[in-house]
Parts: sequence; structure tokens; C-alpha cells
Amino acid sequence: MSIFGSRTKPPIHCNLLQNRLLTSTLLYNSFDSELELSVIHRQARHVEITVCDKSNPMSRLLTVALAACLTVHAQIPATDSRNSETPNTDTHFVPRTYKTLPEWEARKQALRTQILNAAGLLPMFPKNDLHPQIFGRVKNRDCYIEKVLIETLPGYYLAGNLYSPLQPAPPGGYPAVISPHGHWTYGRLENTDIASVPARAINLARQGYVVFSYDMVGYNDTIQTPHDFGDKPEEELWGFGPFGLQLWNSIRAIDFMEKLPGVNPRVIGATGASGGGTQTFMVSAVDDRIRFSAPANMVSLIMQGGGLCENAPGLRFDTNNVDVAAMMAPRPMIMSAATGDWTRNMKTEEYPAVRAIYELYDKAAEVEMFFQDAPHNYNKVNREATYAFFGKHVLGEGDTSKLKEKTIQMEKLQDMLVLHNRTLPANALTFAQIFEEWKRLAREQTSDLRQRLTAALATEWPARVLNDGNGEKIVLSRAGKGDRIPAIWIKGSNPPVLLIHPDGAEAARKDPATARLIQTGRAVLLIDAFQTGSAVAPRDHSVKMFLTFNRTDDANRVQDILTSLAWLNQPKTQLTCPGKAAIWCEFAAAVSPVPVDLHADISGFQGTDDDFVKNFFVPGIQRAGGLNTARALLK
Repeated sequence: MSIFGSRTKPPIHCNLLQNRLLTSTLLYNSFDSELELSVIHRQARHVEITVCDKSNPMSRLLTVALAACLTVHAQIPATDSRNSETPNTDTHFVPRTYKTLPEWEARKQALRTQILNAAGLLPMFPKNDLHPQIFGRVKNRDCYIEKVLIETLPGYYLAGNLYSPLQPAPPGGYPAVISPHGHWTYGRLENTDIASVPARAINLARQGYVVFSYDMVGYNDTIQTPHDFGDKPEEELWGFGPFGLQLWNSIRAIDFMEKLPGVNPRVIGATGASGGGTQTFMVSAVDDRIRFSAPANMVSLIMQGGGLCENAPGLRFDTNNVDVAAMMAPRPMIMSAATGDWTRNMKTEEYPAVRAIYELYDKAAEVEMFFQDAPHNYNKVNREATYAFFGKHVLGEGDTSKLKEKTIQMEKLQDMLVLHNRTLPANALTFAQIFEEWKRLAREQTSDLRQRLTAALATEWPARVLNDGNGEKIVLSRAGKGDRIPAIWIKGSNPPVLLIHPDGAEAARKDPATARLIQTGRAVLLIDAFQTGSAVAPRDHSVKMFLTFNRTDDANRVQDILTSLAWLNQPKTQLTCPGKAAIWCEFAAAVSPVPVDLHADISGFQGTDDDFVKNFFVPGIQRAGGLNTARALLK
């Protein structure tokens, strides 16, 4: 960009690089002087601002133009934020703002894809028959209580209790509530002053809901897997862990309730606290059949979840629980919080951010918060706030005195446990067999290949690529992303060559094959892909749940290749990748929306789990189809 005025004063320069070819001119006449503002984006992406006379009447225009230049320039960081910033479960996040409903809806759809990918559920598995077993009915003082066993995957069983009103169902059926529990000692049977899952279920049933209270994986009767698993590299490659299995169980719990006699399938809600709160807002985010919800004491900007069942790899790339909870909008939701846990800032941080999303729908009245001076809980007053909210939005009951909690008759544990004096069905699988079944179901998925692979890699084709530099040494960066890709840009004829060396740009330049390529007159771009060459830098992998919030080195390398291709912006760019960089380029070319001329020998990479763990570690990559999907997309 050049701004020309009087040539009697020295110019001020600002160098930038852009990635579109546009030209425009503005002429201004005043005080017998003429200023010309030209915006020129050239193939070399070199853009220059020159301000020659700051006393000119157009100084304000010049200042604005120069400020814009400097603003864009400042977007290229001095250090790569992917190294300097490693968000984790205890990071204090700042909520994103969304100006329009379409902007939010696009973000919501992207987040839904991200959650399902992290859960290993993109696309979702076929839904087998649940083969529900409902038995052992007990007539409690306030409701009926039954034992439930459903087959959520072939050979895998979810257990729980069903609480039903004593009165016959009204026309259309009762509203229903799925009730996941948190990390309480006794799981779905926890009954203390801090949290009573049976008290919640019994009181809701007394008020006119059918409630399904079901286990976390590894709790009570759901014992085919431990609670904590999924952190082995092979499990991560397949998206197999407690977060995904619990999310799938919640989705299947909705399926179960939908078909239950006496239930209104169009009025199903969810509530749970702590880890059950995470399950509540996660299933609400991906399944619109949840029509009302109450995630208790979990929506926070300062803590995102403490266990593996809340922290799958890739789950919170560039996001946090506030974004996910807001995906409930515009459906009714109440969030509860307390002074004694990580929701203590609810009044000033989380609730305003979620409410702002509801305001985009003009539905601010559909979201509320309850706050109390208490430790981490789902105690009586907290539950009563949920009853009042559900009563208003579901039952049409505005008199909260009718919805106060009553003391409960707690049944004997053996009358609540599904497997008391009982065994699992004969086809029940072992843990190892469940993992194999997960893999089998994953391999049978054939739809949306590019979406699945792109989601696993967590990459994008950037809309805007910045660069800066002098001579051949330049730096690339995606606008607003904080990444930094050192590069060497050798001008020449098109189509250009993008050369990715496993040891970076300088190593590539010293290669005799590169020298011969340059001698042909072709334009050549050499980059230091993430953690190669001059881009090698310390990165703290020890933070809590690193993979939940941060992409792996290999995934970042694929992104850098895509960013470089987008900057070159030429059809049939030659992508040449020797050695171990070949596999990075194989996957980058597979997800690139622009065809490339790929030169990469991956003959030593067979696509086994061991290959991926040692040479290209990206969680979820095998669930997305792995090497077979990449090859299919490259055909």
C-alpha cells in the first residue's frame, strides 16, 4: 500500500504481505496538493505504506491507513503462540463474543463437529437395538423405582434406575429427565447433604417426571470398563475413552426414554452436577432432543473438568465449557454455582457470556442462574432451584412452594443395584473386546471422509494468510491465530514448489535437489514447519490434559503446510516432501481443498497403530479412517 504526497519529507514505511490480488485508487485534491492512495496486492505479497507529508490535510486518512497497516503487522507474533501458550484445564479463559446469530450458529455447528470427533462419534455409530430390560419394581412412598439394563453398543451394557410417578400417565405422556451423576463415591446412589442423586430423582418423579438415573462408566453396575481409561496412545488414535462412551450412553439414554411407554418423547430434559454437569451440557450440545437442562456446578471459565471422562483429546481446542454450555440456546437452561468451587465467578463471567448467546435469539428469559455460598454440591437448595425452573418451563407451574423438596424414603442398595444377585447377559464383552468392537464400528464408516479427517487433524484452509520479511527470508501467519512459520521465498515461475524438509528450510536449501530445482526458474517456498529448523522451541507438554486443549506437533505441521499452500494460492502447486516429512504432506494433501502435485514417498509407512504412534501421532486419526482415508481422498 503506498500513499503519495509531497516528496520533500522522508517516507515512513510499513511492510506487510497479503494473499489476494486487488487494486484500487483514491484521489484527493486540497490546498493545491494531490494525494493518491493505492492499494496493491502483488504476487510477491509485498505491500508498502509510505507517508510523506504528515502536515497534509489528509493526515487523518494517512494515520488511519498507517494504523491499519501496523495492526495487521502486529498480528504476526514474535514467537509462535502454539509454543508460548499451552491452555489446560486450569487456564482462566476469556469468553469469546459473537456479534450476530449467523456467526454464532456457524460456530455452534463447528463446535458440534469438534465434540463428536473428540468423542470418537464422528459420524455416530449405527444404533443397535437397546434390548431394554426393566425389572425389580419397588413401590416407593413417592414413586415407582425399577432397575434398567440397556445395550448401548453390541455387547456393552449401561445400567441405571427408572423413577416413575405413581399416577397414570396423562394424555401425551409425562415429561422425562435423564440424570447423569458426578464423581460421587456411590455414583447414582450417592445420598448425602452435599449431593443426593436419589432425592433428585424421587422428587422429580413426585412432581410428574419420568427420570432415568444412569451410571458413569466404571461405576455401580456399569462395570465392563474401568472409569479411567483412554489415555494410552493406541486408544487415543481411535478416539476410545470414557468421555466418548459416556456421551454415547447419554444419547442412547435419550433413545430409551423416547420409546418408553408413558413418556412424552418431545419433552426430554437433563440434569446432573459436577461430572454429571459436564455430561448434561455435552449431550445437550450435540443432541437437540434435550429440550430443557440444568448443568449444576460445572460451567466455568477457570476449570474445565478434572478427569479423563471430561477431557478427551481435541475436545477443547480453542474453546471451553462456556461455549459448549451456550450451545443449549435457545432451549431453557439453568446453571447453578457456588462460592466454594470453580463456578464462583458465575455472576460476573460465565452467566453473562452464556446469556449473551441467548440474547442473539431474543430468548434471554430462557436462561437463568442459581448462586449460593456453599462448597461444590448439588444440595437441597440447589435442587429446589432446578425444580422451580423446570416447573416454570415444563410443567407450567409458577408456584414454587408446590415444588419444594420433601424427605425421601431411601431404598436398600440391593433393591437399587441392577446386578445384585444377577450377571450381565451372555454376550457381554470384556474391556479388550469392547475396544475391538469400537474399532470395527469405526472401520465400517464410509461417509464424510474429508470432514472426518479434517476434524481429526483439527486443521483449516485459512481465509487469510499474512507474511512479513525482507528479501528471501519471510514469515507466514494465519490472521488472528498467533502461529508463526519462518520461510524462504525464492521468486520464479508458476506453478510454485512447496518443499517441506523434516529439518526445516535451511536444511532444504542445502540439499542438492533443491538447488537443481531453483536452477529451473521455478518459484520455491521452503518452510520451517512446526518444531523444525528455526521453529524448534520449548513446548510445555506437562500441563493438565495437554491433548484436550493443544494440537500435537504433527497436526500443527499439517496446518503449516496448508497455510503455506493457501498463501501460494496457485493450482497444482508441487508439494515435495522427503524423508519423514512425507507423511505430513500425505495428510495435508488429502485434506487440502485445492489439488496439489504431491511428491512424497511413504512406502515405509503402512498405517498401523504403531506407525502412527511413532511417526504421525494425532489422536482420532485412526477413528477417521487413517491412511486408507487419506489415500481415498488423494485418488
